[in-house]
Amino acid sequence: MESTVGSRQNESFYHLASDGNLAGNCRGLACFVAQQQNPQSWRRTVSQGQRIYCLGKCYAAPSTCDLTDKPLVRVLSRRAVVLDQIVDGGARTIAEYTDSAGYRALAKALARKPEELVDEIRSSGLRGRGGAGFPTGEKWRSVLGQQRKPKFVVANGDEGDPGAYIDRIIMEENPHVVVEALLIAAYAVGADKGYIYVRREYPLAYAVLEKTISDARRGGYLGESIFGTRFSFDIELVLGRGSYICGEETALLNSIEGKRPEPRLRPPYPGECGLFGQPTLVQNIETLANIPWIVRNGANAYRDLGFSNSQGTKVVSLNSLFRNPGLYEIEFGIPVRTIVEDIGGGLKIGKIGGLIIGGPLAGVVRPDCFETMFGFEELREIGASVGHGGIVAFDEQTSISQLVHHIFAFGSFESCGKCTPCRLGSSRIEGLFASRLAGLPGSAIDQTELRDIVSALLEASACGLGIGLGEFAQSVLHFYAKDLAPCFT
Repeated sequence: MESTVGSRQNESFYHLASDGNLAGNCRGLACFVAQQQNPQSWRRTVSQGQRIYCLGKCYAAPSTCDLTDKPLVRVLSRRAVVLDQIVDGGARTIAEYTDSAGYRALAKALARKPEELVDEIRSSGLRGRGGAGFPTGEKWRSVLGQQRKPKFVVANGDEGDPGAYIDRIIMEENPHVVVEALLIAAYAVGADKGYIYVRREYPLAYAVLEKTISDARRGGYLGESIFGTRFSFDIELVLGRGSYICGEETALLNSIEGKRPEPRLRPPYPGECGLFGQPTLVQNIETLANIPWIVRNGANAYRDLGFSNSQGTKVVSLNSLFRNPGLYEIEFGIPVRTIVEDIGGGLKIGKIGGLIIGGPLAGVVRPDCFETMFGFEELREIGASVGHGGIVAFDEQTSISQLVHHIFAFGSFESCGKCTPCRLGSSRIEGLFASRLAGLPGSAIDQTELRDIVSALLEASACGLGIGLGEFAQSVLHFYAKDLAPCFT
């Protein structure tokens, strides 16, 4: 009985069914700021029963599940690392992938010692592209150093930050790069099984990867004695069921295990005690897409790209308010203004009010900060973040109070409820702004209470969801104080 009850509770955590067709409109951040481009569609979105917070189609927002248009894809870095096959039309089959150097990095990797591969990744300076920017080589070294078996490698394809669609396009258009990268990572750290976790909102990516894994098995790239070596490895594909928090790596591991997908307390970290209690390497899709290139071309070639402590390239995704929305591979170290004005072409209509880079749970970048260099530390200095690389512009007609309400409604809906600051704080701020926007009597917001909640989110949240909400609120209170002044007592 207890296991049945627990199973029902776990299932009730998710927002979307694992079977049946996904239908409806997206109400993610990129669609919210683009609502005036199609007001009728947005009205249908907010009235539909099911909330879908990002379909990864932010280039055509406000978007719907049945939208099939592909984004513009361009490489603007000196060398293409992530988008090299995709910019030429994609490589879904083994033949297409191998025609453009596919699986050559794996062959090269298997001829080297695992320690050498780990050192290569460390020397490259690659940092995680999933939000935190943690040095990838350090993760690999931690898992390699663990003696317990089995070990696992996990590809985090639960790209849930509204505004980002980088991982979706990689999985759909160049899926074998994910498989090859997992193979290389598994060999380097001593793992013999991998998982790819794909969010429910990406049905095409799941279908493509399902075929890719099957083809890779038939082609001898997965299974026993790969390339005639002693290395054996296989991959299991896992479909998410609608939960932003599953993008957090420990919540994702709980989801794979069939548990309630709440973030785990750390330490211990996944590298020591991860999936099923075993040493586990978790990397997001874009991070993995860098691996074959680094193995083929060397750490020095990778370090030659980028600047400061932000090596290599970064794919950014621009939302539909830009004149040139789409995916762009750039080098770290260019000014944010170059991304906005030269690459994005500015806004289609109106004057820009600000940017949210790296998802809704991040600081806002005002136009007077656009000279900031695009890099991990540089954006952090102005209270922003590289994050996943989604860049959502909003115009001056966007109500800042409505923006705050929208993001806290998202945070409240997606909170796992495990920690008090996030569970109660996000819903309280959502409620405060809902009342104010409705013009209810006595709805003026006590600014002291609001700041106290924000402090609690920043200091006591169990994971990045609550902390990110706090960072967003802190940024808006600082940079948009005049816009929010009418909300307060």
